[in-house]
Amino acid sequence: MYDTIIIGSGPAGMTAGIYAVRREMKALVIGKELGGQLVWANEIENYPGFKKINAFELIQNMKDQALSFGVEMRDGEVKKIEKTENNTFLVYFGAEEVVEGKTIILTIGLSPRRLAIKGEEEFSGKGVSYCANCDGPFFRNKKVAVVGSGNSAFDAAEVLSKIASEVYLLVRNESSIRAFDSLVNEIKSRSNIKLLLNSVIEEIVGDSSVKKINCANIKENNKFEIEVDGVFVEIGRIAHTDLVAELVDRTPDNRIMVSKDCATKTPGIFAAGDVSDLSEFKQISIATGQATIAALSAYKYLQP
Repeated sequence: MYDTIIIGSGPAGMTAGIYAVRREMKALVIGKELGGQLVWANEIENYPGFKKINAFELIQNMKDQALSFGVEMRDGEVKKIEKTENNTFLVYFGAEEVVEGKTIILTIGLSPRRLAIKGEEEFSGKGVSYCANCDGPFFRNKKVAVVGSGNSAFDAAEVLSKIASEVYLLVRNESSIRAFDSLVNEIKSRSNIKLLLNSVIEEIVGDSSVKKINCANIKENNKFEIEVDGVFVEIGRIAHTDLVAELVDRTPDNRIMVSKDCATKTPGIFAAGDVSDLSEFKQISIATGQATIAALSAYKYLQP
């Protein structure tokens, strides 16, 4: 029997494990991909304590610290979570493994929507990014492209215009723009942002890093290419929370609704990080902070 079972082995999951065992809780972290979304990053420059650190090195540091404190870690995809008559939880994962816990902490993150085009996966972390706030500074005085039609894409273009020399914002069609009018007008006023309507990227090309993008204007049916050093994909993120649909309340985009203590509607189940609805900002420091709250809240829940 575990005091807490943490589902998700990204920064939030490992942080929750560290804080749980520091309170003498028996903690298990289950994850199908160690590091979570960090595996898509390259260098990290905005995590306190490090001027710059490789993403895999940061992941390994977190794992080593968690294990040294006594956190148990298991690989596998969680298939089902079941609440028992004794108000504990059974977690089914991997092939046929089942573990029982007194509390659950969900740190399963969000998955970025992908363009699903040639070169995207190959150059992920080598010019292709899904977070302008995280990776923007690596492209100072360089040329970048942003793909998307919502607030996140227009905001990314605005942020990058202060860093990069040129920003190309590709929008599939004008009617698909969902960003605030004020933000759209701001983008149009920036001299180093070029708004390309009715445009899509068909291929990302490079050698050791991104060098150019092959594009198409779907309205005029013509092809063109742009030399860029980076591509920022901002077409949304997906919350895969059907696993706990009957145990938690969810937002319209399927994120988990929590209180300020990271508690869900089911006593004993907590959520932290990108998958929770606590913050619109998706940063490592925010995820680890929420995970700290979730772990301490789980500890408090177990006290007589």
